Amino acid sequence: MPRFAYPCPGCRTTNSLHDADCDFEGTEWHHIEQAYTDVLAVLVDGAVTESALQHAVHDEWSGLHRAALDLLQREGRVETDGDTLRLLTAERYREEVSEPTREPMATIYRQGSYPGCHDNAVFAMVAWYEMVGLSWQETRQNVVDWLHTSGTWDRGGFEEASPEQLVDSKRHVYEAGYGWKEKAQAAKRVIERHG
Repeated sequence: MPRFAYPCPGCRTTNSLHDADCDFEGTEWHHIEQAYTDVLAVLVDGAVTESALQHAVHDEWSGLHRAALDLLQREGRVETDGDTLRLLTAERYREEVSEPTREPMATIYRQGSYPGCHDNAVFAMVAWYEMVGLSWQETRQNVVDWLHTSGTWDRGGFEEASPEQLVDSKRHVYEAGYGWKEKAQAAKRVIERHG
């Protein structure tokens, strides 16, 4: 089941060590968690308008609440249908995030990797699935499936004997919670040269 770690809506950290330019640096961690809890407590009861959500929040609606809602929407945990907000079920969320749709991940997912960027592409895929909250088993299966369906594995250039062995060699990326953007951008540049 996809998990949620209450990331800072400004810099995505999951602890009190914010990026230096984060708007929420210095905000006590329980305030960040409370903003998410306030938003999710309303949405778990069913679809509402944003106006109704703002009025239902126990304390006054704040910029932190707005940022938490924005992050939930960007990550696809909350969908917007007109002016109605709806929290996705765990199953629906899992389906939605199985295929990255934003760049640079969308290019890597659709076109697959090529020799010269395999390490960055696989690293990015593992880190991205960890970031969106999939379990290691779900992450492993999604990346193995991607290696096959994208043609990446068939292009060769791997030291490992199987896609499963390759993904298992990247488990440390998942466990450490490394970011994916830098590796994804580097992989996308190489992929676009091949496309």
